[in-house]
Amino acid sequence: MPLAPALNEIAPLARQTLGDRTYAQLSELLVSGRLAPGDKLSLRGAAEALGVSMMPVREAVSRLVADRALEVAPNRAVRVPIMTTEQFRDLARVRIEIEGYATEQAALLRDADDLAAIARCEEAFRLESHAEKPDAPLSVELNKNLHFAIYSAARSPILVEIIRGLWLKVGPILNLDLRANPDRLTSGGARERHAAALAAIIAKDGAAARAAIAEDIRNAADFIISRGQLAD
Repeated sequence: MPLAPALNEIAPLARQTLGDRTYAQLSELLVSGRLAPGDKLSLRGAAEALGVSMMPVREAVSRLVADRALEVAPNRAVRVPIMTTEQFRDLARVRIEIEGYATEQAALLRDADDLAAIARCEEAFRLESHAEKPDAPLSVELNKNLHFAIYSAARSPILVEIIRGLWLKVGPILNLDLRANPDRLTSGGARERHAAALAAIIAKDGAAARAAIAEDIRNAADFIISRGQLAD
């Protein structure tokens, strides 16, 4: 006996919604830098942690593999890719252009709520960087929160989606960098460039805001490359 048309519509929608939530959760681990290059991802462990079956996890992982945010190793283990130096340089160049543009737009289009959100995120990162023993993973997440508070003010969901795709790839490397070099929080200059970006956004100076974020990305990329932590 054929299923009622309504049931044919409801079941796929439920599965897709669960798959989307699983994808969002796993994506956040990458974007927030809570995974590092080479880290392996257990599908069963992820399913247990998220309280879902294996099916939505497999779907989410397949999407992340298609995004090149995860890869399947020859032994079929799922892991965060290890990026080459040239791939990272290319990623940094693209980020400077796209994220710089988003910051410029944010400076021109932001409202009072945007300014408040950006200022809160800038303060949270700054205070953590001044701590006696800064929490490196937390700092990576606070850095991400600030950047995306800025990009959200650009009033372009498509632009934010594109940037999020770039951060799926760069988040793990930022985490690896701070794991190995926690002192960069106090000596790397990120908080000064963040402050410069905030000041420019407050002043509606798009060019200065763009320059501050571009320099933030460029300086971090140059430092990471100079440490020789990437693949040849």
